[in-house]
Amino acid sequence: MLKSIDPILTPDLLWLLASMGHGDDLVFVDANHPAARIAQATTSQRLIQLPGMRMEIAVRAIMSVYPLDDFDPDPVRVMAPVDDPDRVPEVQRAVLAEIERAVGRTVTPGKLARADFYRAAATGFGVVQVGDSRGYGCFLIRKGVIS
Repeated sequence: MLKSIDPILTPDLLWLLASMGHGDDLVFVDANHPAARIAQATTSQRLIQLPGMRMEIAVRAIMSVYPLDDFDPDPVRVMAPVDDPDRVPEVQRAVLAEIERAVGRTVTPGKLARADFYRAAATGFGVVQVGDSRGYGCFLIRKGVIS
């Protein structure tokens, strides 16, 4: 245990977050995502699993130590629902609320079609998969700098 560090932030997860640089994307996905396959294509080839964890709880812990990119107009991108790309699933609303709480401003996510999300995820730094099975809980969260 570390003082003032959320226990959700495991040593492997902290390594992944600390190893990322400005402009790297964290691939943050739900239990339905093909995370093991995508992780093999990422820069770190790392898959961190948080079984049984709800997405917004995990992202709250991550955002306690993770600077969001302020230079990119779309530092958060989501997978758009196939059946209705304009729909915002409840899981996305919950995660975006946690990101906004952490950064103190409104964040409007970029939307990617399913295939485009998978391609973008494969170019990310690493993958964090939670046990949440709510659909469309798929995010790319770009790391910023601490100034």
